[in-house]
Amino acid sequence: MKRIINKYICGAIIAVSALSFTSCNDFLDRSPQGSFTEDDSSDGGLEEGKVFSIYAQMRSYNITAGIPAFAIHNFRSEDSEKGSLASDGPDMASFFDDFNYTTTNGTVSAYWTHNYTIITSCNTVISILEEKITPGELDLINLAEAKFFRAYCFFNLVRAFGDVPKIDFKVVDASQSNIPKSPASEIYQLIDQDLAVAEKYLPISWESKYIGRLTWGAARSLHARTYMMRSDWGNMYAAAKEVIDSKVYNLNTPYDKVFTDDGENCGESVFELQCTVTAGRPADLAIGSQFCEVQGIRGSGEWNLGWGWHMATKEMGLAFEAGDPRKDATLIYFRKPGEPITDATKNTPYGESPESLASGAYFNKKAYTNPAKRKLYTNAGFWVNIRLIRYTDVLLMAAEAANEMGNTTDALNYLEQVRAHARGNDNTILPKVTTTDQLELRKAIQHERRVELGLEFDRFYDLVRWGIAKEVLHAAGKTNYQDKHRLLPIPQVEIDKSNGVLIQNPDYN
Repeated sequence: MKRIINKYICGAIIAVSALSFTSCNDFLDRSPQGSFTEDDSSDGGLEEGKVFSIYAQMRSYNITAGIPAFAIHNFRSEDSEKGSLASDGPDMASFFDDFNYTTTNGTVSAYWTHNYTIITSCNTVISILEEKITPGELDLINLAEAKFFRAYCFFNLVRAFGDVPKIDFKVVDASQSNIPKSPASEIYQLIDQDLAVAEKYLPISWESKYIGRLTWGAARSLHARTYMMRSDWGNMYAAAKEVIDSKVYNLNTPYDKVFTDDGENCGESVFELQCTVTAGRPADLAIGSQFCEVQGIRGSGEWNLGWGWHMATKEMGLAFEAGDPRKDATLIYFRKPGEPITDATKNTPYGESPESLASGAYFNKKAYTNPAKRKLYTNAGFWVNIRLIRYTDVLLMAAEAANEMGNTTDALNYLEQVRAHARGNDNTILPKVTTTDQLELRKAIQHERRVELGLEFDRFYDLVRWGIAKEVLHAAGKTNYQDKHRLLPIPQVEIDKSNGVLIQNPDYN
């Protein structure tokens, strides 16, 4: 179909596809995907087949494409809300929007479980490859891919929960994984080690038939992101700058095209999960994702595009500077009640959000689907790739680290590249930032991260690491947030299964 890599990373692994759901009301009733065995790969047990199955798991509902992913990464910020109807999942709004944390939330449990499911799959591959006396070039690449994904999932866990069990070994019997939590510092040490291996063995690029497969740039950029969470400015700057200096990536694709079909795997794509579709729905969820279905416009007729979860707030809309094209590329506005849809406006939403329709102010345009493809397939948009690391994020990481180290010249340069890309050919908007005051420049970079990466995956964690979460969330009306809410409680079901080995986070005992 869309790209040859789908023959390998999608079509060949339908049997081990990620967990998916058929409606937005029954997701808590489903069990997380089970563990994989060495025989699960469709490539006859070859390590490469096992690695390709991990790509499929990464597209899953619980990690990147569904409510658990959006709830944990997005709902908790001031720019996102649960969305949908107020009557649809009110407990989710209470937990994530209003910070009424409990230890029995099924969404948190699904997120925990699926991250460890992927880690378990990675550990199996890593164990086999590290035992080889003379690994070949492909073995080392497969090892690097497995270590990247293990680092990615441990980074998910350490940001969400803090101290977590360091299961970095092949699990033969489930009892082996019943171990105490390790300090977050040890988890980050493992992440550093894994990404160092990934950086060493992953190629700079792949031939076209493997587009979307992990590269050195993806590993180095993820490493920069992990340093960012630790405010390790020196290592963060070095990693981000190496990616920039490699000249592999560019900003040639206009911002309003980046999240369209034409923008898939464009010059600013550092890591993008590949998705595709087939003629029949049963296979769509095996080789695609529910990323757009979960976030799609909840309406009727031609606007019945999804469940309407993960919506932007009014605060998100107000964050953009006057004339910033990124606002229209990020947010879908509501039509006014009773306003007709004409040929001229049918693909250009506008107007204000009627309070009775949904709990958010805007739908996510970064999950909007191509009308022509909807006619060919389904409204759900299973074919849309999931953008996880973009080059503008790398530029902003370099800008932030440079400023924190007192290098305002480089910080301004990297910041301007992002603003110039957003500005396009209109020099009357988004004026160049010129301040060399570190505090003012810090605020400018923080603002740029907010609008450039709006409704993507890191806003809440930005607020936490900047130490302004309470201030910002309270100002936005999320007044229940307290410092303890930066970490989620360990799922009680995991504590119960451990027979006391796993200890609850201190604030939730």
